[in-house]
Amino acid sequence: MLSKRISEIHGQLGIHIAANVCRDEYLDYMTFAANDRPLFTEIFGPLPGLKQEWRCQGASEDEIDLSAFPYRAPRLAGLAIHSGLIDPVPEAIIHEDEAFLIGRDGYGRTMKLSKAAATLPIPLDHPVRTMDDWQGFKHRYAYVPDRFTAGWEARARKNLADGCALILNLPGAFDEPRNLMGEEALCVAYYEDPELIHDIVDTITDLGVRLIREAGRRVVVDQVAIHEDMAGSAGPLAGPRQVAEFITPYYRRIREALDEAGGRLLFQDSDGDTTPILPLLVDAGLNVTSPCQPVGDMDIVSLREQYGKRLAFTGGIDKYCLLQGQDAIDRELERKIPPMVRTGGCILGLDHRIPNGVTIDAYRCYIRKVWEMMESTSRS
Repeated sequence: MLSKRISEIHGQLGIHIAANVCRDEYLDYMTFAANDRPLFTEIFGPLPGLKQEWRCQGASEDEIDLSAFPYRAPRLAGLAIHSGLIDPVPEAIIHEDEAFLIGRDGYGRTMKLSKAAATLPIPLDHPVRTMDDWQGFKHRYAYVPDRFTAGWEARARKNLADGCALILNLPGAFDEPRNLMGEEALCVAYYEDPELIHDIVDTITDLGVRLIREAGRRVVVDQVAIHEDMAGSAGPLAGPRQVAEFITPYYRRIREALDEAGGRLLFQDSDGDTTPILPLLVDAGLNVTSPCQPVGDMDIVSLREQYGKRLAFTGGIDKYCLLQGQDAIDRELERKIPPMVRTGGCILGLDHRIPNGVTIDAYRCYIRKVWEMMESTSRS
């Protein structure tokens, strides 16, 4: 299977961070109900090759998997519920050599992974081009009881008893059509085939609402997490008009269902600069965004000034400062840590994977400086 082979290739990227912040503290902190101690973590870990660099520099194995470093990270547990496509296309490996892996994934896409440079494969084709294509694929997003895996409720209750917040992961209103069609075809279809996009988004919306309601009858759904990756350094891939028409209705309905189920956090994962569309998403119920890459106007200090307690963050620290020496690290942290620690609602961390070329000494200095500044700010 392609997904299993990709996991094997990048298994060495795994990190081990002790999750030591329990559910109530996490939820209160991210909704600004309390701000007793700051939160700090590593969100993604290293890029391919960095662990080998650190090993050559004399890092210990505990440092290489990050278990040696102190963090304050929330205890989170995903609900064992299938929220994406079911009845996937059979996966297959088409070709593999030292540099690349090419295969077919569950969407039926041909995927190409650069082993040395990437953590995610790139799709070379997509299954949906027309409404007829979608109608042949649509059944894979139907609600069926089997979406709730055997023993899901018992596991959820155990996780709750262990102090974990319960997370339901849902496909995104941009990301899932993009998975089906590709970015270019999706953006063209916003103009040329809006009925197709509305039908795709309406389908995943109905499914997401049903899953929240069904799960919420048995356990609490603390957070809905939506993966979008709908922006780059130049801005979002869908503009405000398209977001208002195709995407915010999804967020509003998910938020309504989450509120009915007693949940507190509607979380979006998107790289890049989403500032042109953030007002629309926040008005639709989004209240956590990650990883807050400091590109364009995506600056957590400025965003906090703009949104106040309406929007919490994870990430936000420029990963590239670790390549620029101690002075650059100090400047970045001195500007961002004090206001975030004082106001709460921000799990501080690098804005994406640790870049190649960051030395283990630079990372050690970064960790020390973060804690020095968090503790100093907390005492002041």
